[in-house]
Amino acid sequence: MIYHEIAVIPGPKIESGVSRQLAEYRKTVIKDISYKLELDIPRLRKDKIEALEVISFQLNVNQYPLQLDFRENAAKIKSLRVNDKTAAVKYEAEHLIIDTEYLVSGKNKVELSFEAGEGALNRNEDYLYTLFVPDRARTVFPCFDQPDLKATYTLTLKLPASWKSIANASLRDSVVTGDRKAVYYNTSDTISTYLFAFAAGKFEKATGHLAKGEAEYLYRETDTAKIKQSIKEAFATHASSLKFLEEWTKIPYPFQKFGFVAIPDFQFGGMEHPGAIQYKASAMFLDAGATKDQLDARSNVIAHETAHMWFGDLVTMNWFTDVWMKEVFANFMADKSMEALTGKAVFDLKFLVDHFPAAYGIDRTQGSNPIRQDLDNLKDAGTLYGNIIYHKAPVMMRQLERLMGKDRFQQGVREYLLKFANGNASWPDLIGILDKYSDADLQKWNKVWVNDTGRPVIDYELEKKNNKISKFTVRQKPEYGDDRVWPQLFEVKFYYADHSKELSINLNTDKTDIKEAEGMDVPLFLQFNSSGQGYGLWPVDGKMLPGLYHIADPLNRASAYISLYENMLNGRSVTPGQLMDLFTAGLKKEEEELNIKLLTGYLANVYWEFITPKERKTGSAQLEELLWEAMKYQSLPNNKKLLFKAFQDVFLSENGRNRLYEVWARQKAPQGIKLTEDDYTSLAFSLALRSDKDTEILKKQLARITNADRRKRFEFIVPAISASEAIRDDFFKSLMQKSNREKESNVAAALYYLHHPLRQATSIKYLPESLRLLTEIQTTGDIFFPQNWLQATFSYYQSADAAQVIRDFLKQNPNYNPKLKIKILQAADNVFKAGVLLKK
Repeated sequence: MIYHEIAVIPGPKIESGVSRQLAEYRKTVIKDISYKLELDIPRLRKDKIEALEVISFQLNVNQYPLQLDFRENAAKIKSLRVNDKTAAVKYEAEHLIIDTEYLVSGKNKVELSFEAGEGALNRNEDYLYTLFVPDRARTVFPCFDQPDLKATYTLTLKLPASWKSIANASLRDSVVTGDRKAVYYNTSDTISTYLFAFAAGKFEKATGHLAKGEAEYLYRETDTAKIKQSIKEAFATHASSLKFLEEWTKIPYPFQKFGFVAIPDFQFGGMEHPGAIQYKASAMFLDAGATKDQLDARSNVIAHETAHMWFGDLVTMNWFTDVWMKEVFANFMADKSMEALTGKAVFDLKFLVDHFPAAYGIDRTQGSNPIRQDLDNLKDAGTLYGNIIYHKAPVMMRQLERLMGKDRFQQGVREYLLKFANGNASWPDLIGILDKYSDADLQKWNKVWVNDTGRPVIDYELEKKNNKISKFTVRQKPEYGDDRVWPQLFEVKFYYADHSKELSINLNTDKTDIKEAEGMDVPLFLQFNSSGQGYGLWPVDGKMLPGLYHIADPLNRASAYISLYENMLNGRSVTPGQLMDLFTAGLKKEEEELNIKLLTGYLANVYWEFITPKERKTGSAQLEELLWEAMKYQSLPNNKKLLFKAFQDVFLSENGRNRLYEVWARQKAPQGIKLTEDDYTSLAFSLALRSDKDTEILKKQLARITNADRRKRFEFIVPAISASEAIRDDFFKSLMQKSNREKESNVAAALYYLHHPLRQATSIKYLPESLRLLTEIQTTGDIFFPQNWLQATFSYYQSADAAQVIRDFLKQNPNYNPKLKIKILQAADNVFKAGVLLKK
């Protein structure tokens, strides 16, 4: 007799969130999922949203009770039928539990009538939008909320007749009955729950031809100048991004429709829902006063979200451990599409300025995280997001492309997309494919770049004889942690009186002798990472400083500025005061807009964080004058505007106040500069922050604002700027209530003013409660909110008392969530560094 062994699949625990164990079990036994969802959305925000849902799926093994994710009150479930049988509602630890007696091996159907949850519906008075990333679909409707259980969605929305809506799928029909209408969408493409989306409300609609047909664009902007300047450009940028990606991947746009919506005070820059991309309205609608940086940022976010259609939507990660993959490819491909439009020189500079300072800002800290992080439960998935995956990962990917060669890299990525189209994949899946196209050991390379934290510290020794280089040795060591080596390619430039020479270096050990340099003339000075492609803390040749602004290439200068700032933070090469003097000397000399952005940003950081209040007070008038004179001296409008904004950021003197107040009161910008309504709002806030003698300035500015959404944002922020400590106290207390934190971008903006250095004597008392609230913020907020909350709170503190609050909190909470702990350490890094640098 022959016995067949029956596989026993371990049953998943019932616990809050979506555990990896649960996700892996469900992936093993469930497939062919489809959702039919109907939402009856009332006109009034206070009224409930009634919903109907049908979930169909194939169950391979009916061995254990089925868990449907629903992070809401079980009382909201009004009826439950499974395979046409009425079932009792059984609810435990954020899950609806369906017993095996109702299920069958094969096709199953679950029907629900319920009140929709509102944790991710983002309801406003006259519009709403969903935002389900990473695991928040389950806060609205019961579902299998994990990325590798892709499904189709057939959506019906019942809305006020005057509202417009957008969803993943194309419109099938719309029926108006009195003051209500029913909007029926076709069945969507196969997508993950976090990509299912819709928005509805009082929007205007524009159309254009993109991808497979007519594309729709919903928006609420009312400024006709911004509308005229922006809508045509939005369609054009999407068109060029789509064209580039279709050509690069050799895969046509993979979804049934293309559409996007601009949302006031949106939590992110954008979100890649196929057919219904969401963008922050303020970044999309610009007028003639927009700087090059703002225009570039709009182009970049459009290219980023468009790239996600292939990288993240068509091929999705198995688990959020690899969420960084979709983000690195979106950023990397956005950068490449911009390179195709702007050329290599512009691309190289923008890549350096966009990515390296942001990546270093995390990787230099004791809270640094690797690109690829472990994740046991999707409830913690939001903590994986941050500047490492958005900014270090593109640097890593560019190094990988350079190591493999562009053609081989492209061939490998195309194979990956074709193999896993409409499905899921992991980083090991991709690196396994790329390894076939590379001569290098990518598995070894992968360990330090992707799985480890930190950056290398680079040093060198240059020996000379008879004015010739006899030996040139480059060394690397980790900034902290165990010994390891970052294999990478970078450039060193040697400067002479009448020329320069750049050498490419392949640093793949802890020590390398650069034979190509031997016999060269000794340079006047040399510059490491001149091309801006290497990653680490680079040595600064002191002989470079007098000739810094004579370096011809803007890319070389930008790399030097970044290296100088990073070395200052590490107590090497220059002090904060010396760096301020060096950078202010360049305000008239630097003509490249992106470099002026770097210089003014670094100056503001040093000014508020790394010199003493006494030094600020005595030196502010001189700095103001230097900025004002540089603004007048510069010829390009955007350069002038950057310097004007820097002046606005740092001014403390009465003369500085009078200059700015006159600009605000007369609404007449300095010659050559165009200021927008948002600029005048920012100016009013800066003046009020300094307890301006015009106590009505905020009321006057509010009266100038006509757009309803911008008025609400203004009114929200005003109490945080109030001259009254009691009003500021009440504002901070109000943030203890989740309902007052719903507009997360507004909260972050208000916290910047609440904790501004000029208010820290009274705001430091908010720090302990700000830390205690972090767990709740992570639980109730969107993915970037914990990071934004911490950054807005701690960024400008420099006192020992503030540092002690942080240390005490961590000491008192030894078992604190480790993923939130590293967020605290990241945000607090400059506070700790200030304690060291201010003592020198």
